[in-house]
Amino acid sequence: MTRFFVSPEELGSDMIQLVGENAGHAKVLRLKAGEQVLVCDGEGKECLCAVVDQSWNLEVLERRESVSEPGVRVSVYMAFPKADKLEHVIQKATELGVYEIVAFPSARCVSKPDEKSLKKKLERWQKIAASAAEQSGRGRIPEVLTLNSYKAALERAAKADKALLFYENEQATTLKMALCDGAYTTVSLLTGPEGGLEEAEVEKAKDAGLQVCTLGKRILRCETAPLCALSAVMYDAGEF
Repeated sequence: MTRFFVSPEELGSDMIQLVGENAGHAKVLRLKAGEQVLVCDGEGKECLCAVVDQSWNLEVLERRESVSEPGVRVSVYMAFPKADKLEHVIQKATELGVYEIVAFPSARCVSKPDEKSLKKKLERWQKIAASAAEQSGRGRIPEVLTLNSYKAALERAAKADKALLFYENEQATTLKMALCDGAYTTVSLLTGPEGGLEEAEVEKAKDAGLQVCTLGKRILRCETAPLCALSAVMYDAGEF
């Protein structure tokens, strides 16, 4: 079913009018009066609606919580990568059900965007998340955030029920072992940049309360690791 995202305020009305890009999309789809569509507020609530006319007025038929959102909230923390790798992760992680994507600097980051460039990037990243959410039938648009330090990332990530950091030199603790150790509803997954995390950074993560895990015997690219871990958590949580 065709899905549109509007503001929470717009979703509160009994009649919703599609405007801007949404109206353009409806026109391209040649929606006819009586056809049903889903309208979401991007925060987990949605309305089943019927098209009223070609001015793209919609009548609300039913209000409900989104049925496509996962029961577990997974936050992906990724050190700033080079080029457009973060865009790829945002798109795919959104499809997989991520709750939010948080980018941060670390010692080996080649990419170190300044405040001005970050503002533009954030706008683009959020649009990518919104587009992927619409395409994949999400009821919520994951938020894309940036933090100004590795320390801030550790402190924020540590608040989850399961706060995990993935390190290629870890051999004892697997992701499966970490997930089997107690119930959880929130998970933080932290990964490094192309050059990986420094040993001192891993020690800081342990001190902050994160559990260090391995993702197997093979070295994964920085854009592969968070998606691999996210998929495994969703499977473990019964979402697949």
